Amino acid sequence: MSDALDVSLRLVKAQTALVRRFDSRLGALYGVSLADFLVLLHLGRAEGGRMRRVDLAGALGLTASGVTRGLAPLERIGLVERETDARDARVAYAALTDAGRERLAHALKAAEQVAADVFGAPEWADGDLGELGGLLTRLGGAGLPEDHAPQA
Repeated sequence: MSDALDVSLRLVKAQTALVRRFDSRLGALYGVSLADFLVLLHLGRAEGGRMRRVDLAGALGLTASGVTRGLAPLERIGLVERETDARDARVAYAALTDAGRERLAHALKAAEQVAADVFGAPEWADGDLGELGGLLTRLGGAGLPEDHAPQA
């Protein structure tokens, strides 16, 4: 097996383990999955707490139909609502509701704790997280803008 394939498979395994940890904690405490949390987080960081659905799909790396499927349960439980553009009926927005903002605030604390549990272990030396973050960015996982806190 090549080094590239070995590293790729180990990265996939690590990603799977992280998703399980986030899903377990977020689901048990707040009834949302990591995928749901990411939707709420993107909306919470967007201006006005809303994004065009097509832009949300791009930010999440999903197709338009994939984001529609992901938003449906969040809309049903009142965390997200669909908004139309007054000037262009073809444009649809996903908007965070007040309940969605509240759930995001609580879930963000739980997600921070999961991350601290994972990366607070003794095998992580000073500078390791920065280095890992840089490597993941080179790989194409830029993530969310760090300078935008969820808006209230």
